[in-house]
Formats: sequence, structure tokens, C-alpha cells
Amino acid sequence: MGKEKKSSSSESYDSGSYNYKMFKCFNRKFKINEVTPTDDVRDAFCQFAVGGGGGGSVDGDSSDGDGSTGIIGAEQLCCFLDDHQGDTTTVAEAQSLIDEVIRRRHHVTRFARHGLNLDDFFNFLFYDDLNPPITPHVHQDMTAPLSHYFIYTGHNSYLTGNQLSSDCSEVPVIKALQRGVRVIELDLWPNSTGTDINVLHGRTLTTPVPLIKCLKSIRDYAFSSSPYPVIITLEDHLTADLQAKVAEMATQIFGQMLYYPESDSLEEFPSPASLLHRIMISTKPPKEYLESRNPIVKQKDNNVSPSSEDEQTPGTEESIKTLESILFDDQECESKSDSDQEEEEVSEEQKPAYKRLITIHAGKPKGTVKDEMKVVVDKVRRLSLSEQELDRTCSSNSQDVVRFTQRNLLRIYPKGTRFNSSNYKPLIGWTHGAQMIAFNMQGYGKSLWLMHGMFRANGGCGYVKKPNFLMKKGFHDEVFDPKKKLPVKETLKVKVYMGDGWRMDFSHTHFDAYSPPDFYTKMYIVGVPADNAAKKTKIIEDNWYPIWDEEFSFPLTVPELALLRIEVREYDMSEKDDFGGQTCLPVAELKPGIRSVPLYDKKGEKMKSVRLLMRFIFE
Repeated sequence: MGKEKKSSSSESYDSGSYNYKMFKCFNRKFKINEVTPTDDVRDAFCQFAVGGGGGGSVDGDSSDGDGSTGIIGAEQLCCFLDDHQGDTTTVAEAQSLIDEVIRRRHHVTRFARHGLNLDDFFNFLFYDDLNPPITPHVHQDMTAPLSHYFIYTGHNSYLTGNQLSSDCSEVPVIKALQRGVRVIELDLWPNSTGTDINVLHGRTLTTPVPLIKCLKSIRDYAFSSSPYPVIITLEDHLTADLQAKVAEMATQIFGQMLYYPESDSLEEFPSPASLLHRIMISTKPPKEYLESRNPIVKQKDNNVSPSSEDEQTPGTEESIKTLESILFDDQECESKSDSDQEEEEVSEEQKPAYKRLITIHAGKPKGTVKDEMKVVVDKVRRLSLSEQELDRTCSSNSQDVVRFTQRNLLRIYPKGTRFNSSNYKPLIGWTHGAQMIAFNMQGYGKSLWLMHGMFRANGGCGYVKKPNFLMKKGFHDEVFDPKKKLPVKETLKVKVYMGDGWRMDFSHTHFDAYSPPDFYTKMYIVGVPADNAAKKTKIIEDNWYPIWDEEFSFPLTVPELALLRIEVREYDMSEKDDFGGQTCLPVAELKPGIRSVPLYDKKGEKMKSVRLLMRFIFE
């Protein structure tokens, strides 16, 4: 029967069952089944366990009642981790793991127990901090130039919500940095008197936040989750005197944290390792001699010419361009100046202060994108394209994009009609080597889940080394062609054993008013087009502890760029299936063997108890 969500229902709980009240008339009683090890877990335990009886449990009995006796000591755990899980561990480290499992489960000292029985071993596999699905620390080479890395990049990092009327605040900046975002975008505008600088989304109803608040927040939280460099991208709408004020403010607030080169341009970007705990500024250099006298008037002018022809919104072509230019002037604009406005010279004292602080010179294509992407030997820079510009350019000149990103930085930003702060598919940028896929970090959804997944790689430090094939050139300057279909390189086999934790994190009637939930798991491979795939487990009815025990195969042609997206849903016949948790993991980082996979809520926050037990095998 269809499972309707009725607020009038209630439930009661005892140690062995749930009672669900139906229409306030009668009860339905459901037994709670205890989670027990799967056959694969038992087999693994029996393969490595030694002995039987004494020392296997707190009371000296290591049997679980089905013949699985013995214990796994430090040496045996080392062998299991090495042979079955692909982890290299010392005996001392293995003993520390055993001590921690026993402490959590039995609250006894490490001297009382020296090994794991079957139930201990099963619980060890389910602890995601002790048995994670990916390597939790930085392990990639961090000495290559910045252009060799995908970089965790935010878009309009100061917005708390939508692009039109939400508040501007330093709080989203702090949250982004705490999550590991390494590129923070700030839009700079004069305040109402023209004497100070605000951060806001210009020509909208967003409420401003003073620049000084944002800069101090960046200083205080830049390295709260990662020691690797933070890049501040500025969209600058300021007069020369306010630019000088920005330079003074940044210098005073950041002090020795602020990095900028002595030369006007870089021949090659520095490496993340050489910039530990440093902050850099990236924007379009100001015009050398001319500045707009009064950009405040320009800010209120709704008839400015469009800065991008790529965005689309309902209406005529003229209204499309006008709306976009008003609401989404998002192209790292240099200071605004019109030919009919009065102009003034910048003093020699003002001119270098601001420009000197710009480490990564940025710009928008002035001619064709193909011409802009011609690689210059003696300097590197950053180029920004809208998501539509990227699509068009990749369709016609995909290898030019890859070639450009081998030395230069490419930033992609959302189209202007994403007023609700939604995001776009990031894979097209990554497969072409684009380092900065700028996302609205408050724009929760599947695209942002992919972004979270990509940057769980390399210990979550915000920098992920690009695959080697994106950095190589052939004899005739050939580079990786994302359009070319390649042979299968390896096959990922994913086995979904079971799930646990929903009963602790949700009320007992959250999913169904009249019965326990009906969970199923969906898995997606997101990568190059040839690798994209979707699989789904069977539905386990009326069970808080679903056991699927199903295996799926995913042939992969470019596993280095593939992401495994996992989502648990609760089946509902009469309504939309309920959300039960999600995660996204970079395939190249997956650790083989039986692993505990924690799930996250829709906003990407880790759920307290919910996790899956899965196995990963590469063939």
C-alpha cells in the first residue's frame, strides 16, 4: 500500500520493536533486527583470526555463536590491512586501532584486551574515521605550478542566498574557508559617499558588507582547514583613490601573509608548497593612466552595455543583454569608464600600490576566445569564461583549451540567469584542465555535491593535482582530446553491503508514519561522457538497517576524472521518494577493500551516524 505521511500518527519505541499507530485506531508492531556481519566480513575475519577462547572478548569468550571464533591481534590486523585493504600499517599502528575500537565499544583499557573478536572487527570496519573510503591526508605532489592543480573556487563568496536580494556578509566567506575553499571572490564598490569600500553584488538589492570585515575574516580563517594558499579574486568597480585604499587595507590586515612578486608579471606560477599560509590577489590590473571620476553614478545606471553576450533569460535579445549586464556583471571588470565621462590621471604614488599587489593577472576575452588562448611564452595569466562560453569553446577548440590550461589559469563562472544561486556541471571544465570552476557554495544541489566530492581528494586541502595526461604534449603539440573515445582502462566494482545510523539521526516517523523506511541506494559515475553510468539496488522494505549485499561494475575509460556519486533514498509509492543521505567520492582516491562510507545531508554537512558499508575493487 502507498505510504502516506500523516502528521497525526505517532510511534513508540522499546528495545526490540517499534509500534506505529495507524489512524489512531490500531498499532503495527515491527521488530528491530540487530545488525550482524555480512558473509564477506565473516570470511575476512576467519581468514586472519587466530586461536579461540581466551582473550577474544571481555569475558574471555570470543565466539559469536556461529563458529566464528578467535581474535585478530595487531599482527593479524596488519596482514588484513595490507592484503585485503591495500593499507600499509605498522604493528604499533594496528595495535592503536585495536585499542581505540575496544575503548569505544567496551570502555576498558588497552591492557585488558589485545585483539578484536568478530563483532569488534565488524564495528572497526564500520568506523569511517578508522576505516575511511579515501586517504584523509595530503598525499599528492604539491611542488608543481598552480596551473597543474584543480583549485576549490567560490563564486560571489559573500552572498548568503540568491543573487538578487540576499544579504552580503563575511559569514559565507568564513564557512567556505572552513570547508576548504581556496579561492574567494569579492565584488568591490564604493559606499554611498564614495569614501569607503563595500562588498556587494552591484546593481541588485543585495545589502552590502564592508570590505574590511571580509578581509579580516579571510585573515582569521584562511588556513583553518588547509595550509595551502588562498587566492582572493576581486571584481573592481573603484576609483583610483579607493584602489589605493584597498592596497593599504590589504597590506595592513594581511601583513606577511600577503604574497606578491617583484616583477609585473609571472613567467610561471609558484607552487602551492611554496605558498604555505600565504594569500594572493587576482584581478584585472587597473588602467595605467585613466579612471572613471564617478563610478557611483555608473553603478546606478541601468542602461550600461552588456559585459557578456553569453547569458540567456526570457525576453527579447536587447532585454536579455540589459538584464544580464545589470544583474551579473561578473567578469573581473577593470574600473568602469565611458568615453563620455570625465577622466582624471592617476598619480604616480597611487598607481603602483594597488597594481603591485596583483599576483595573478586576470582578464576576459577581448577578441575571439581562440586568439585569447594563444599561449604566451614569457608570462602566465588567468582567463575567465562563462559556462556557455566554455561549452562553445570546447565544442570547437577543445584542445586549445587544454593547451592553454597547461600553463595558465582558466576560471569558469555561472551564467547570469542563475539568480537562485544554482550551479552548473563542473566536469566539462575539469576534463579540459580548467583549474577554477567557480561555484555558488550556498547553491545546494547535485552539482555542488560533485564539487564537494572532487575536493575531498588530497586530504581536502583545496588543491587536487591534475592527471598527468592533461599536462602532456605530443610531438606535434598534441594534447589530451576530451572528445576522443578511449578504451576501458579499468573496471571499478562496487559492492553495497548495508546501511546504518538513520534511527539515531531521524525521528522514527520521519520517513514513514506507519512503518519503518524502505531504503535503496543509487550510484552514479560522473566523468567523461563514455564513463557516465547509473545503478540502483533493490528496495529493502520496512527496515532501519537495510542489507542489500549487491555488487555493480563500472567500466572506466578515464578513471582519473571520474566521481562516484552515492545517494540513499526511501521509496514512497504515493509521493516523491525521501532523501536519506548522499556522498560523492573521487574514483582515483578510492581505497580498495571493505570501507565505511559516511553520508551527508543536502547541504553537504556530514550526518552524525548514517553510513554505508561498501567494498571497492579495481580490475
